[in-house]
Amino acid sequence: MIDKNRKPTKLLWIDLEMTGLDPNQDVIIEVAAEITDFDFNTLTTYETLVKQQSNIVLKRMQANSWWQDFPENRDQFIANIPNGKSIKTVERELIDLVVKHFGKQPAILAGNSIYNDRLFIKKWLPGLDLKLHYRMLDVSSFKILMHGKYDRLFRKPEVHRAFEDIQGSIAELQYYLDWFNKSNQK
Repeated sequence: MIDKNRKPTKLLWIDLEMTGLDPNQDVIIEVAAEITDFDFNTLTTYETLVKQQSNIVLKRMQANSWWQDFPENRDQFIANIPNGKSIKTVERELIDLVVKHFGKQPAILAGNSIYNDRLFIKKWLPGLDLKLHYRMLDVSSFKILMHGKYDRLFRKPEVHRAFEDIQGSIAELQYYLDWFNKSNQK
């Protein structure tokens, strides 16, 4: 049973790049993870492409409008997908990472709009999902609050690469926390 009052000491930041947003039709093509403490000091990182052999999958991905805005290395990124790791290998490596850093405690998933990533984790990485806490730290909740109530908006670069997106999410949360700290000192 999960102890709801146990103080968490680490966060598991995950970002996925997918061929689209529907876990029943789309697949994961890139995974990044970063484990930090609550001062956002990095304890370890993980990053890989996920092998997808199907040309249909890659064509579907390229047809999505947001891929048209992908950075200039889009074609190189897509060309490297078949050289990635299998989804089973990725799952095993991520589970090993969680066990090493969280032990028997479930890992708290963190990120921006992390609920959608969690849907893909449930579908494609079910063993990893079993290692995750039911609570999540979603930076987009802070974004909504800060923009709607305090008219503060952090503009995160739209890189569409998993590791860089994690860095942006951490920077965004730090921006909001710094703002709160400065506001409380007045």
